[in-house]
Amino acid sequence: MAGAGKRVYIKTFGCQMNEHDSEQMLALLTSHGYHGATCPEEADVILVNTCAVREKPEQKAYSIMGRLHQLKRDNPRAIVGITGCVAEQRGEGLWDHMSSLDFVLGPGKIHRLPEVLHAVDTGGDGVCATGFEDGPFVHLPLPRGCRVRASVTIMQGCNNFCSYCIVPAVRGRERSRPSKDVLAEIKSLVEQGTKEILLLGQNVNAYAKHDPAELTFPQLLAKINAIPGIERIRFTTSHPKDLTEETIRSFGHLKRLCEHCHLPFQAGSNAVLERMNRRHTREDYLALVQRLREVVPHLSITADVMVGFPGESEADFSQTMELMQVVEFDALFSFKYSPRAGTRAAQWPDDIAPAAKQRRLESLQVLQREITLKKNRRLAGEIKEVLVEGYSRHVPDQIMGRTRCNRIVNFAGGPDIMGKVVQVRITEGLQNSLRGELC
Repeated sequence: MAGAGKRVYIKTFGCQMNEHDSEQMLALLTSHGYHGATCPEEADVILVNTCAVREKPEQKAYSIMGRLHQLKRDNPRAIVGITGCVAEQRGEGLWDHMSSLDFVLGPGKIHRLPEVLHAVDTGGDGVCATGFEDGPFVHLPLPRGCRVRASVTIMQGCNNFCSYCIVPAVRGRERSRPSKDVLAEIKSLVEQGTKEILLLGQNVNAYAKHDPAELTFPQLLAKINAIPGIERIRFTTSHPKDLTEETIRSFGHLKRLCEHCHLPFQAGSNAVLERMNRRHTREDYLALVQRLREVVPHLSITADVMVGFPGESEADFSQTMELMQVVEFDALFSFKYSPRAGTRAAQWPDDIAPAAKQRRLESLQVLQREITLKKNRRLAGEIKEVLVEGYSRHVPDQIMGRTRCNRIVNFAGGPDIMGKVVQVRITEGLQNSLRGELC
């Protein structure tokens, strides 16, 4: 095999989609004879899988490239490549940041990774493969073996063109994977011992919306729900404009679909939402939340929100805070706006002072911490169904699992219950997790 005996190290930045891409790249290289490495110093191939959706992970990628430049000087035979969204966005311009870089590979070309490595290994200089190909959905296999939780890509790309978002440029237009392939992969994972499936897509509930010959997203959920042996189904990320009544009702009648919905709202002001080109209003979002909680009163709702978007006034920000108080999210992923090159919003003045952005972000996060802690403490005394995932990273001699509402629970237990669904009595609600005892 081309990579026989060679070791590969992958550093991943960004979201679950990037983590899943890294899993697929490692599986692809493993099938060509490569082995995983635990650190870049011991690797023959080093991949930095990047994210350009927000400024912070992009800057982290540039930072690690500087360290890798020194490593490359110490070990000239090491092959160093940049993959992911920054690779797609910057392309050959990345050689300005790291002249010793061997290749650049966009998300639409990761299936060509063995071919690119072979080209570099046989004397190729500065290989750059970006862009998106026409034709069938290209899907890479995951490594075999028992995993309690597994991600499955059902679609890629996005057609929404929110004015702040780089995803359509770096991930391409929406493309849905054939449902027969999705179902076959999930059946295979369940046969290997997987209990929980996370369906992935940049706009996951728009799955196959333009293909009348395919299953709709709710129909796909129902088919997955019927697979023998599956315990739990989740999906991310949803767009409010594509959350249909049929999908909402699925939370009420599909037993395996977990009571958790990640539904980004981004801002609580209609004026800001319009400039963002979100194509939903504050009222639309609140109506969806109300309907979700009519179907499942204890549904956990999490979201993404941004502060400091161009033109956001103090009154606009107050409306975001008010919406948070009305909804009472279980958790919130919050960010300061940063211009992304190539987006419409990047052409506008970034007119909110950094200090104002920071103040708004801190105020928002304080409020959300209060809400999250209050909701976690309310669970004390309740018995929850928990899927045991492994040993706790932060609590010695304990194991950890996840409730159907996506809360982490730490409790005493042994290896005999790993990968099993157990009943746990919640004894304490903390800021970011729960403590419990096995029933």
